[in-house]
Amino acid sequence: MYQPNPDRYRDMPYVRMGASGVLIAPIALGLWQNFGEDYRYDVCRDTILTAFDAGVNHIDLANNYGNPGGSAERTFGRVLANELAAHRDELFISTKAGYAMWPGPFGDRGSKKYLIASLDQSLKRMGLTYVDLFYHHRPDDDTPIEETAEALEQIVRQGKALYIGLSNYNAAQTHQMLTELASRGLHCLIHQMRYSMFAREAEGALFGELRAHGVASIAFSPLAQGLLTNKYLDGVPTESRMNEKTTSLKPEALTPERLSQLQALNRIAQARGQSLAQLALAWALRIGGADALIVGARNPEQLTDSLGALRQVRLSADELTAIESVLAG
Repeated sequence: MYQPNPDRYRDMPYVRMGASGVLIAPIALGLWQNFGEDYRYDVCRDTILTAFDAGVNHIDLANNYGNPGGSAERTFGRVLANELAAHRDELFISTKAGYAMWPGPFGDRGSKKYLIASLDQSLKRMGLTYVDLFYHHRPDDDTPIEETAEALEQIVRQGKALYIGLSNYNAAQTHQMLTELASRGLHCLIHQMRYSMFAREAEGALFGELRAHGVASIAFSPLAQGLLTNKYLDGVPTESRMNEKTTSLKPEALTPERLSQLQALNRIAQARGQSLAQLALAWALRIGGADALIVGARNPEQLTDSLGALRQVRLSADELTAIESVLAG
């Protein structure tokens, strides 16, 4: 029988999410990859429990996560029921809807029918009566913003989600939705965006919009789907995500220029006594970066390495200058 680490909250430096009372670990566990039916359940379970034992209190999902879509939520629901049921109130669980999930026009995008039906399905898969946070996963120009906002309002008013969030909205779209939500007496808790050393579009307008409205930022793919790890320092290994047909990370992403950058960044990491992944996560959490990060993990060891970044987050001015020099090249 699973017995959680009694000291799990002792050393984790929890961060406040925007203008709210929500405190989460700076690094959360995301179940986008590696938690579907094509992965061993025992490894998935052990990775989730390793996160909980380390003080990670935020688990991030979406309706379509896992292979097939929905299987990551089923995996998590199984772990929750079998190992973590007594600790549900210690967890901040999020899910999303916005991408294609089932056939036909009502299985995608931002209509009220789709969002509410999708959340109902997600709750069944996870064995929950509510989630802590529900995101609209991407903007939908074909659905009136008022309809999407109405769906999010109904979800909160019905108690199916405690908070609402946005994902993949640009600065202008975010401003429009935040204004519409405010007119309904609703506050967006978190905006989730792609952000890493190699994807910096959020800097400037989007981060500025969020801070002006008291909305937290949480970054997905802060390791560029694993590119910012030691795995690719010598090229593409045979057993790697780049060689899997089910991922968007392709061998073409590892150009000679990119490889040179990775090796230079790794030298900076080694000088700090960190892995490349730990450096990349510390950088993404620097002042001016994201408030929190979502990382994936194939196994407990990968997750533990990522969490090691929290032991040395601060970057000196010289280190930041050196990193910018590498990224500019």
